Amino acid sequence: MSHEVKRRRTFAIISHPDAGKSTMTEALALHARMISEAGAIHGKAGRKSTVSDWMEMEKARGISVSSTALQFNYASEHSTDDVPNVINLVDTPGHADFSEDTYRVLTAVDAAVMLIDAAKGLEPQTLKLFQVCRHRGIPVITVINKWDRPGQTPLELIDEITERIGLIPTPLYFPVGIAGDFRGLLDRRSGEYIRFTRTAGGAKVAPEEILDGDAAAAREGDEWTAALEESELLGEMGQDHDQEMFLAGQTSPMIFASAMLNFGVRQLLETLVELAPPPAGRADIDGSVRSVTDPFSAVVFKVQAGMDTSHRDRLAYMRIVSGEFERGMVVTHAQTGKPFATKYAQAVFGRDRSTVDRAYPGDVVGLVNAMALAPGDTLYIDSKVQYPPIPSFAPEHFSAIRVNTADKYKQFRKAMEQMDSEGVVQVLRNELRGDASPVLAAVGPMQFEVVTARMKSEFNVDTTIEPLGYSLARRTDADSAADLGRQRGVEVFTRTDGALLALFSDKWRLQFIQKEHPDLMLEPLVAAAD
Repeated sequence: MSHEVKRRRTFAIISHPDAGKSTMTEALALHARMISEAGAIHGKAGRKSTVSDWMEMEKARGISVSSTALQFNYASEHSTDDVPNVINLVDTPGHADFSEDTYRVLTAVDAAVMLIDAAKGLEPQTLKLFQVCRHRGIPVITVINKWDRPGQTPLELIDEITERIGLIPTPLYFPVGIAGDFRGLLDRRSGEYIRFTRTAGGAKVAPEEILDGDAAAAREGDEWTAALEESELLGEMGQDHDQEMFLAGQTSPMIFASAMLNFGVRQLLETLVELAPPPAGRADIDGSVRSVTDPFSAVVFKVQAGMDTSHRDRLAYMRIVSGEFERGMVVTHAQTGKPFATKYAQAVFGRDRSTVDRAYPGDVVGLVNAMALAPGDTLYIDSKVQYPPIPSFAPEHFSAIRVNTADKYKQFRKAMEQMDSEGVVQVLRNELRGDASPVLAAVGPMQFEVVTARMKSEFNVDTTIEPLGYSLARRTDADSAADLGRQRGVEVFTRTDGALLALFSDKWRLQFIQKEHPDLMLEPLVAAAD
């Protein structure tokens, strides 16, 4: 068990939209020989959608709106034996409207790769996601992507990260050639030069040539000298890798790369294997730590349906926390105390699936037709354990939804139950509106588009969305609900989990009611930026 745990690295890629996250995911899969050709081809004409983006909406817009998990073996040069490392990579949505899905993923990983566009630098969504990593104690590896395009200088990017988020970058590989003229990487620890050769459209692994310092100077001239001088300057400032500081969240190993050209991708894999922490024990709701060698336990962090339209099944992704998982074992669902059979366990990459017979801590496994499971649920065998729930974010956008034709009402109700249980949106109801017109609550308005698109494609149900004039929600109780329901600009709903939520037109209305009725219970929900 200890050997299996030591082999594993489980991480997420986080970034602002269009920083190249899905392209990097596929570049990593390409280097691990999971795929023979990258799904993203350079240039807009004839551009393919990435393999990890499976929803029609993702393909049409070129963005990820759903997280994707994949596992692959990687034989690292840092391995001490002939057994390859097991990499569990979770690709996440970059768009802020889907930050709740990304937050769930970050509860299931041991490290994060923060992808930054070389030209744009730190962007708002990247900053928010980093704060989540810091709050959860997740160490971060920084990748400056798109170095093949014009952008800022390396030192400008390093300074920006240091000043804006207080994380000290410690570049392991420094670029040779300015942004837009990416020639290769200086390995700061060995002093060697890694020279890359482009392939057609970046569809294949980029060949590498390793040169010593003298050969690099003869080949690259001033570009090599400039990289060497800036690297020495960083060393004088103390910006060399320190493993303890990295694991403590004070520093971040940095790599310069181009996911589109597959430059720097192998270096990222090597860094993950060498420096990212293996799976560790997790504290339960009582604060006791379940060791990785204890009997099996796992946390469900995502539920997804509609990935296979021919079967219309439902998949619950679980991160194994402790013990060994064997397909077919009967586990206990902590939230209900009921047994749960695991006959259909799969690994998933986009629409592609494979059966999982055995898995270990750090692995992500999809349980098929797991109708009883929801994000945050715990599964276990032997001694009982229950891990802390995953909080729902405070919604900021609210819309009523209704089916367009009465004969589709049964399918409409089924679809709403599915979207709700997956956590695509929060579904709110009250007696006034009834079940025929529930209210959808979301962090971002694009979540409503996902609901209507999936309603149509998976259930053949046409719906109408009507935006409501509310902008914030507060948790309340039954005693306060009656008084709140009589206030202008306020409406009270029951969420599916039983929580009572009061919706307010704006913050001034909320402040007025709090001032006039200080005895009413109005508790903030977890904000997306927290």
